[in-house]
Amino acid sequence: MRHPYYHARMTACPAPRGVYVFAMLPAAPTGRGGSRRRGASGGRDTPVLLFPASVPEDRLLDGIAADDPALEAIKAAAEYVEIPDLAARAPPIGFYALHDGVLDARNDGAAHPAGAAHPAGAAHPAGASGWRSASGWRSVELRALLPSVFTGALEGSLSRALRAWHIFQWRRESRYCGSCGSPNADADGETARKCPACGRMEYPRIAPAVIVLITSARDEILLAHNRAFPPGLYSLLAGFAEAGEDLESALVREVREEASIEVEDIRYAASQPWPFPHSLMIGFTARHRSGEPCPDGAEIEDVRWFSRENLPALPGSGSVSRYLINRWRAGELP
Repeated sequence: MRHPYYHARMTACPAPRGVYVFAMLPAAPTGRGGSRRRGASGGRDTPVLLFPASVPEDRLLDGIAADDPALEAIKAAAEYVEIPDLAARAPPIGFYALHDGVLDARNDGAAHPAGAAHPAGAAHPAGASGWRSASGWRSVELRALLPSVFTGALEGSLSRALRAWHIFQWRRESRYCGSCGSPNADADGETARKCPACGRMEYPRIAPAVIVLITSARDEILLAHNRAFPPGLYSLLAGFAEAGEDLESALVREVREEASIEVEDIRYAASQPWPFPHSLMIGFTARHRSGEPCPDGAEIEDVRWFSRENLPALPGSGSVSRYLINRWRAGELP
């Protein structure tokens, strides 16, 4: 069965390509004590897609036409990058990266380096979502676009946007060589950085993480409340694979560590790119074998069984967690 998370969808007739404009905007800390899990982006910067008023909201994931005059407003402060599209016979994906700049309301309505003097009345990002500037640019959180994957029509566009965002973040984090500290350069012929001093190659980071829907003999699922979640929100158990682990072993370990139970009958269910900042979520199903659920008290504050009739607040519809839960509710997963 084909599901909505084929992030490298192949198509013989690619949709028209545009370019994207990405930035990181400040966001309020999430979770008590400002805690952050490895690979999580909440609590520091919020990834946003910037777009001018000329782009209809229902076409955001198609990008901005390369010849749109509005792009002149950001070219002076942005880096333009092209990366290969993973789809068959598709043109490259282009994006502008606002690394250290903001879009303001100067007379020219352009982007300028952060720290530059701003005129009175200039518009600046006041939050991570719905930001508008006098020059007509707006922003939307990338996570807010994830539910559109369920429409099917935007699957290819979402794939391109997420791939571009992943590379945008990696480029920000790979400006300097991790061995000798010299400024990195782009490698020829591949998506990679190469140190001109020592020759070290660096490729985009991908951190595999397992997420599992565990069912009981009573046809209930195990959900957990992480201390970084909003109050009342529960989700599936998940965690990163460690060095030397296969995915099944990582799943067993994470479930044992976070909920103190053992599972069996592990089956692959779905996967989803999650570039916040650089994860790949691999979803499984499993059956409860033994033990009583008990939270670890560190990351997990509560863990319990839920039936279809008493489900708590759940993750948003753009997540693989919600996708698996919805399939279980519909009777499509064991």
